[in-house]
Amino acid sequence: MLLQLRDWKTKGFFWLCFVVIAGFLFLPLIWMILTSIKPEGEVFVRIPSLLPNEATLKNYTALFERSDMTTQLMNSLITAGGGAILTVTLATYAAYSFAKFRYRGRKTLMFLMLSAQMFPFAMLLISLYPLLQSMNLLNSRLGLIISYIILALPSGTYMLYSYFINIPSEIIEAARADGAGELYILHRIVLPLAMPALVTVGLYSFMWAWNDLLFSLTLITVPELRTVGPGLLLNYVGESKSDWGGAMAASIISSLPVVIGFSFLQRFFIQGLTAGAVKS
Repeated sequence: MLLQLRDWKTKGFFWLCFVVIAGFLFLPLIWMILTSIKPEGEVFVRIPSLLPNEATLKNYTALFERSDMTTQLMNSLITAGGGAILTVTLATYAAYSFAKFRYRGRKTLMFLMLSAQMFPFAMLLISLYPLLQSMNLLNSRLGLIISYIILALPSGTYMLYSYFINIPSEIIEAARADGAGELYILHRIVLPLAMPALVTVGLYSFMWAWNDLLFSLTLITVPELRTVGPGLLLNYVGESKSDWGGAMAASIISSLPVVIGFSFLQRFFIQGLTAGAVKS
């Protein structure tokens, strides 16, 4: 009887913790969705209600009637996608070199690359801005892509290094004995085995770049090249008046690419995160 009571109390405690954590995580999302379908008169009240009295899709229709939102989504796809692809490419070669080759200064170089993650992003921006300015890459998608590579490359390299180090070296040595070149081994043997890690790094880089505000707001000042983050801030939030209903609708629409991508690739994402923790 005591064991059953203890099990009931334990299950009740865990369910209570689950409800509290779920409410903490999902209540802001629910509030954002409900605010996006509220008319303006129900948003700016002293005590707002959770459910809208008169639900409307006006905020969504007004969103798609504006051409700047479509442009900002396209700019975010180009810069975030380009940064993710280049980050995966560079991190693959760097991580494979650190994991499977032995040369002087290898560990020092890897730790030096990882040390970039210790500095605040604002400090990196201070040094990156004059560099891009000297190369005439301010107010350009290429300059923003380069900044995303610089920020995501250290962590992406370490993720892939943790995965490559667990791939048996016997496979690589057998391919070398058969006369295969290093690039052939990497592209035809190692990369198919490392697909979960590649997807993880790519998705991580894409999400970081998609949610960026600091770098895109500083490096891009031309309206037609702005991405989603600065677009939401400058178009819907102001000193005198803020369109919170439109901001919530725009936030939901701008979150869909990341949500859709993660829902399809979550299996690879989880495998890539956990693979580096398992020693072969």
